[in-house]
Amino acid sequence: MTQTIQAMLQTHPQPELAFDPQALAECIAACLECAQACTACADACLGEQEHLAHMVGCIRRNLDCADVYVVTAKVVSRLTHPDQTVLRAQLQACMAACEASGDECERHGRDMDMKHCAVCAESCRRCEAACARLVSVMAA
Repeated sequence: MTQTIQAMLQTHPQPELAFDPQALAECIAACLECAQACTACADACLGEQEHLAHMVGCIRRNLDCADVYVVTAKVVSRLTHPDQTVLRAQLQACMAACEASGDECERHGRDMDMKHCAVCAESCRRCEAACARLVSVMAA
């Protein structure tokens, strides 16, 4: 997936990217990976029949976060005439979603030994870091 993302960035007709291409590619890939992880984790939480009532908040948070990650990947993939204010706000929203979902899943992974939640939490942490890195290298 990262190869395709990098190829699309390299072939974009705008010669001056507003981002470091490597940080951008890593952010897009991390967002898409995390969207999948959160969607799969929500589904796995639905399968936790004896804990289902306890998992409702986690399921909701995972599904909301998955949507935020997909939107973030789409918004930062649009390179023509980017609005830095909108991009920064979207990346910050994504980081907040990552933190919320990561914290919730980390608790379930640790306290309830739900391995799918532990995997999801790790993906959320990587996504949060990739978004933070992209924000840090954005043009002021």
